[in-house]
Amino acid sequence: MKSYRLYSIIVTVLLAALVSAPGCRHEKKAVKPPKRVFSTYRQGGETEPAARKEINYGLLTPTEVTNIFSRLGVPHDDAILNPASNLDLYTSNAKAAVNLGVYGVDFGYVKMFGLGQQMIDYILTLREISNKLGIPEKYLIEPVRKIESNMSDPDTVMQLVNKAYYDIENHLRAEGRESTAGLMLMGGWVEALYITTQLLYNPDNPDREVVEKIAQQKYTLTSLIGFMRNYYDDPVVVYYTKKLIYLRRIYDTFDIYFKPGDLEIDTMKKVLRASGSTVDISLESLMRIKEYVAVLRTEMTNP
Repeated sequence: MKSYRLYSIIVTVLLAALVSAPGCRHEKKAVKPPKRVFSTYRQGGETEPAARKEINYGLLTPTEVTNIFSRLGVPHDDAILNPASNLDLYTSNAKAAVNLGVYGVDFGYVKMFGLGQQMIDYILTLREISNKLGIPEKYLIEPVRKIESNMSDPDTVMQLVNKAYYDIENHLRAEGRESTAGLMLMGGWVEALYITTQLLYNPDNPDREVVEKIAQQKYTLTSLIGFMRNYYDDPVVVYYTKKLIYLRRIYDTFDIYFKPGDLEIDTMKKVLRASGSTVDISLESLMRIKEYVAVLRTEMTNP
């Protein structure tokens, strides 16, 4: 059974293609200008590190996410979050499950900026929505109390939250409600992708590390679709899985290239190990992904 962590930042990229409009009879072909392309290929003079780096094909770790935000100097933006006040709008179990994942990622985002009271607001929202789903409070009450006394230690805070979600997921599985866990994980994945495409992606000056993280989510998306397909007895799961399959069609228009013999896959830890990879992306296609994810996220967070 595949498992995923909720706190991560995720993004998407696409392969560029040059398109020409065919001419008619003896008329000259009308050639469209080439699409803007960004490549993660390292130019001459740059050397790849000798050691292999790990690529998590579950979800990105909080440390990776925090480092990217810090390096790029991206400021906090409350408007990107799903307001805690929306909680009362989610009356169905399916909506509650999806937004449990959404709120989990939002909590991780708030944590990155050390906003104490807002962190408490979101963790309390997580507790309430868990109660709506019939998840015992013991899985969140104790972590909440510990978080309140460890607010100055971000690593401890995230460890407590990760454990809480791990326990929740196991509880749902034990009760035969795996589809609820699937919706929760999907909600978190889409929210992380939404935050990244909105705040970290700059079409005028794409950051290579951000683009690489975008591309690597191709593996995560495939794993998530496979996980959710196990629970097609739930029509809501079927509905959202079809949405993800559409997104994967766009992902399938590009490839990630590794050096021959360099790639190692660790299925136990859910990581790929390689010294580097190359992806060529169409910035125009990336914008399509950004817009699609924004629509999907709006649908998920609306009642």
